[in-house]
Amino acid sequence: MAGNLSYPTFTFNLKIAKFDVHPNATYPVFFAGALIYVFSVLCNRNLHKPMFYILFSLPLTDLIGITSALPRVLVDIITETNDVYYPTCVLQGFLVHMYGGAILFILAAMSIDRYIAICNPLRYNSIMTPGRICGLITLAWSLDLVLVLVLFSLQSRMEKCKSFIANVYCDNPSLLLLSCGGDFTMNNIYGLFITAFMQITSVSVQLYSYTNILITCIKQINTDSKVKAVNTCMAQIATFFLFEIVSTIAILSYRIPNFSSSAQRICGLMIYTILPVVNPIIYGMKTKEIRIALFLVLKKQQQSWSR
Repeated sequence: MAGNLSYPTFTFNLKIAKFDVHPNATYPVFFAGALIYVFSVLCNRNLHKPMFYILFSLPLTDLIGITSALPRVLVDIITETNDVYYPTCVLQGFLVHMYGGAILFILAAMSIDRYIAICNPLRYNSIMTPGRICGLITLAWSLDLVLVLVLFSLQSRMEKCKSFIANVYCDNPSLLLLSCGGDFTMNNIYGLFITAFMQITSVSVQLYSYTNILITCIKQINTDSKVKAVNTCMAQIATFFLFEIVSTIAILSYRIPNFSSSAQRICGLMIYTILPVVNPIIYGMKTKEIRIALFLVLKKQQQSWSR
């Protein structure tokens, strides 16, 4: 298997692990992956007309996640190559890490928005002004950017001696394994720190917001108001739990002995593909819109085959 190969010297033209796809399954796998990507792009594009400015960041984050991870994997499958240019690899790794942090921070920002809207409805417009909403979004993205920049700065200082990426996509741990060796203590400590910081910050903000929302809903006499309030929060809560479940599955897959490498890689890709596909549905895309999007994609594909 490709994952067992070793490359003793570092070059900018790296080798990257690839899926063990049966030759007869190459094109079905490619077209299935391409359909998932196109569906995600089309559906998330429809969500770029949000009720609230802050919702724009979620489909943007989804597009960053799936675009940074999936297309190059599909290209490798169809071309049967496993070459990647080092700067491109670093960029991909940077974007996939940005996606992971952005999801958590954006969901926290969205919970604050819902908290103000439900618990202080009469003051919502005066509290959540366009300027403050933009400031909240900027804070979420800036914090994510700074944390990931430091992570990759720590990794970049290590001297590189190898030229094989052990994963099917580039990320910080894979890039770190290109190093000649040395003391990774600082990298490991900081990696654990930002993971814990992102999780604790996001969970704390959301727990506070949704607890207060729940208390407010219980106190409300109007049943319709309760239902509307709960419905506005369910999408964010569902997205958060889905992200946590998928991330946990991916992490555990690398800890389970005798778990196949291909299954581990699929679980890893799920982090960047599941939410971008499911989020448009969770956030209220009509079944009719989904059918139209799928119909257009399939029609274009049929036309290309008939030429």
